[in-house]
Amino acid sequence: MSKRRNHDAGFKARVALEAVKGERTVSELAAEYGVHPTMIHQWKKVLLEGASDIFERGGKKKAEVDEETVRSLHAKIGELAVANDFLSRKLKPWTGK
Repeated sequence: MSKRRNHDAGFKARVALEAVKGERTVSELAAEYGVHPTMIHQWKKVLLEGASDIFERGGKKKAEVDEETVRSLHAKIGELAVANDFLSRKLKPWTGK
């Protein structure tokens, strides 16, 4: 039984673009790159469906950040830093450092 491989996005895009070009068959590409033809068909479909997103107005979409969540996460980081410092000082007698 063969091990499942994870291909990076660049590899998938390169293979899918070659499939879209149509200069070689999917079977030829599959043999060259060592992947199953079904995978190439899936990558080609994803490429064609997502191509319109590249030309969306406004360029790249920025991730929405909830300011309240950021504040609560910063507060939690502060609490954990204080607790970590406290515990490290209290454990020094037992660790011998």
